[in-house]
Amino acid sequence: MKRDLSRLARPSGALAMVAVDQREALRGMFAKHQSTPVPDSQLTQFKVDVARELSPYGSGLLVDQEFGLDAIVDAKVMSSNCGLIAAADLLIGPAGGAATDTAVDPDVDPVRMKAIGSAGLKFLVLWRNDESPESRMKLVNEFNALCDAVDLPSIIEVIVKAPNDSSKSWDREAELITAAREARSWGADLYKAEVPFHGEGDLGAITRASAAITEAIQGPWVVLSNGVKAEFFADAVMACAQGGASGFLAGRAVWADIVGASDINKALREVSVPRLEKLGAIVDQYARPFSQAY
Repeated sequence: MKRDLSRLARPSGALAMVAVDQREALRGMFAKHQSTPVPDSQLTQFKVDVARELSPYGSGLLVDQEFGLDAIVDAKVMSSNCGLIAAADLLIGPAGGAATDTAVDPDVDPVRMKAIGSAGLKFLVLWRNDESPESRMKLVNEFNALCDAVDLPSIIEVIVKAPNDSSKSWDREAELITAAREARSWGADLYKAEVPFHGEGDLGAITRASAAITEAIQGPWVVLSNGVKAEFFADAVMACAQGGASGFLAGRAVWADIVGASDINKALREVSVPRLEKLGAIVDQYARPFSQAY
């Protein structure tokens, strides 16, 4: 029996959630817009600004403890209609770059996360077809134990990566479905998947691929926006929703192009809020309510 996701949902039962749990990758995004180093405080302030400006329009906000969670809670900027999701993953990778591996963060205390109002915990799995499913299951079980300890919904995100062995062939679109089929046994309350075809091309093909993910995971799932150009994301969300997705949990397509703006709050209000409102209307109309997903 899956845990209730009502605290992360819109009245329609659809999920319209914003991710701002990027860490070194976000530092790298800011670094492209300035000649001076990007301090931790700049990342934290950005996350607080996102929470303040976007939480009234989203049903959930995903943030990391390392750079944002406590500051957001302390500043009391979260809208009451928006559920807080705590990232429980330790992202391993180069400074200013994307993660190359993940582990369960030993500094994330689930009891504390629940006490400060978290409505769920999230974990990222980097899925490669030449790595051991048993190793992935062991990692996921460690994460699930955190959720079980405090009865918080588990959100498991999968990003499909090329094999470590570069001589091996791989088909990203097929492996999105293979990964979802494997993840069915993980028992996540919510699955987070990439958009088929990066949201480009035939929307019907995206819907058909999404329907295959829906059948594979047999539970509520949402899409992320990494790898999808902002101008394609709204149509991609609609196509995925028509294939059975319950909404989105996305960051870059909502706010990435305002990073480096001279007035972040103004840019969030003028650029990101209208996008989020449009996306909310799309999932209200097309997404499968989480409670009706299998």
